[in-house]
Amino acid sequence: MSLRRCDYLSREQLQRMHQLGKERNAQRILSDLEEYISYFEEGRKKIYYLNAAGRELVQATKIRKKTPQVNHYLMRNDLFISLGRPVSWENEVKITLNNISLIADASYTSNKLHHFVEIDYKQTMTKNSQKIQNYKKLSTINPQFKLVWVTTTPFRKKKIEKLCEGLKVKVYLWEELR
Repeated sequence: MSLRRCDYLSREQLQRMHQLGKERNAQRILSDLEEYISYFEEGRKKIYYLNAAGRELVQATKIRKKTPQVNHYLMRNDLFISLGRPVSWENEVKITLNNISLIADASYTSNKLHHFVEIDYKQTMTKNSQKIQNYKKLSTINPQFKLVWVTTTPFRKKKIEKLCEGLKVKVYLWEELR
């Protein structure tokens, strides 16, 4: 079910989500599930996803294969795990209000406040800036949300924080979430 919700997960993420203990125990459990999951290697990590039998078992409709955007998914999943796996979490949420339309990488509600998640793995700052401008327009209509970013370097974190001035925002470094 975790792979249905998160699309791709590393062994380390699965260990944290399901308290699988040490690496050896986690590997044993993943081996027991090999009928339902496939993996590919990204760097030195194995990245797991549901195969056809796994999708059928958990009634998942999305077909996942090896993708160059896997780090984007892993960053989003690390945030999801570190936030305690919010029940209201949804991936790829379309936001449309008046003439403003954008797609957040995820959204969730915490303390009755909407949180929109943006993942900055290798996005250009120009695209990030455009997205932030859309969120600023959205905040003039309805300011009751918080923007949550995950990025890769302290430089990018500072740049995003500066671009987000005037918005409720929290920016994490990916390494802080792992």
